[in-house]
Amino acid sequence: MPNNPKILITDYAWPSIEPERQVLARIGAELIVAETELLALLPTIDGILTCWKPVRENLIAAAKKCQIIARYGIGLDNIDVTAATQHGIVVTNVPDYCVDEVSDQGMALLLACARKIPRYDAAVKNGTWEQNIGPQMYRLRGKTLGIVGFGRIAKAVVPKAKAFGLQVNVYSPRTPQETILKHGAKKVAFPQLLATADFITIHAPLTKETQHMFGTPEFRAMKPTAFLINTARGGIVNTQALTAALINREIAGAGLDVLETEPPQPNEQLLTCDNVTITPHTAFISEEALLDLEVTAASCVAQVLTGQRPESIVNPEVLERPNLRAKLRCVRKTEP
Repeated sequence: MPNNPKILITDYAWPSIEPERQVLARIGAELIVAETELLALLPTIDGILTCWKPVRENLIAAAKKCQIIARYGIGLDNIDVTAATQHGIVVTNVPDYCVDEVSDQGMALLLACARKIPRYDAAVKNGTWEQNIGPQMYRLRGKTLGIVGFGRIAKAVVPKAKAFGLQVNVYSPRTPQETILKHGAKKVAFPQLLATADFITIHAPLTKETQHMFGTPEFRAMKPTAFLINTARGGIVNTQALTAALINREIAGAGLDVLETEPPQPNEQLLTCDNVTITPHTAFISEEALLDLEVTAASCVAQVLTGQRPESIVNPEVLERPNLRAKLRCVRKTEP
């Protein structure tokens, strides 16, 4: 382990980093919070903790001593994992982070859309006591929820949706049908999911394949009474296409916790739509989840810098590279 290792926090979205300080103090690490240009800080850094700030190839190349890049969260779209691997740097995430919180938020947005709660709330506060505003409402029981992706969060959505009487279809090309059936859902092709769902909730990572996965053709393939829920990544949905679909009533509405541009521009047309509910990327938040996140991410850094293999390496192929920077005592997991 380096003497007095330096750990850079590129950004964070919570009030205090005291949990990280406590974890990393045990290995004598110095914690540095980025307040200036990242490039100037990187040459002396032994580890990086990052939330949303992009960590691309130019930054990775400048981090000559860095052994680990630890993501605060699940998704890795802000980290160039390929470049990190080429430079011999371990990348970790927190795969079981905020599963309850995000699945709850997805259901909350679904219910808010289905029951017109934000619309009624705004009307009452503006002096209107009227039930017949906005689109018609339908009973949830017996309706179909389409889930895109089938990771931990999507799996957690299924029993919550079924508790409301929803039938669940899943589009997840890489997930075996048996796995989806085991969780009480049905595997379907994407066109079938679009055509049959009364609600669609997105739980897929943002990749080249999922970028703008939902655009004009997809919205036109959905039922005009259907709602889109997105608590994953904003870039999976084409904002202009969604805005047009909402304005033209091609779909009934949307519930969004994530946007392509965060925060949105003040003149963003999507914000003028009366059939969209938007929360400011808060699905991951709870006091318990944030504490788990901070401790787990920091623990991954501490483990790597003390020669231990963390559980959540997302680029295990780096362990076979001759330029692996971490001096791990056991790079291969032994079978039980």
